[in-house]
Amino acid sequence: MRIPDWTPELKAQPTDLVEAILARRGGQLINLDKALLWSEPLARGWNVYLKAVRSELPTDRRLRELAICTVALLTGASYEYHHHAPDFLVFGGTQVQLDALQALLKDADSAAAGGLTAIELAVIDYAREMTVNVVVSKACFAELEAHFDTTQIVELTAAIATYNMVARFLMALEVSKEI
Repeated sequence: MRIPDWTPELKAQPTDLVEAILARRGGQLINLDKALLWSEPLARGWNVYLKAVRSELPTDRRLRELAICTVALLTGASYEYHHHAPDFLVFGGTQVQLDALQALLKDADSAAAGGLTAIELAVIDYAREMTVNVVVSKACFAELEAHFDTTQIVELTAAIATYNMVARFLMALEVSKEI
């Protein structure tokens, strides 16, 4: 990492903040937390917001994780992929689908989409357009509308936008995977 890992000795933070992050993480700070904790307001807001985006939205978690994995692969954020690919699997995705995603993103014209459904391809295309082009085409959005209601589109959009932010934070600070 380009900055030192946060420790309480280097910069004291409120106990309630550190405990809230530890609770969300299952008792262990990850390297991302060790970067965020250099700023108390940032770490506090991030913890609440990312918890909501990651685990409190009713839109299909498997599809949100697929979108996040798409963002991670497109941005080169291996840290993000390392943390979200397992969740995609936990929530019903398959390794075949992750392999197809990787192949598809390397060659959009290939037959790599095998194993991916129309709804999954719509999510991947939407995440790709949001990440690479920023502007989403009318055709891509229409395909999304064929599969999701307005609330689901808003939540999926927020997840993709949020994890683009996360990827850029991770990449700029060179946050590395936990050993």
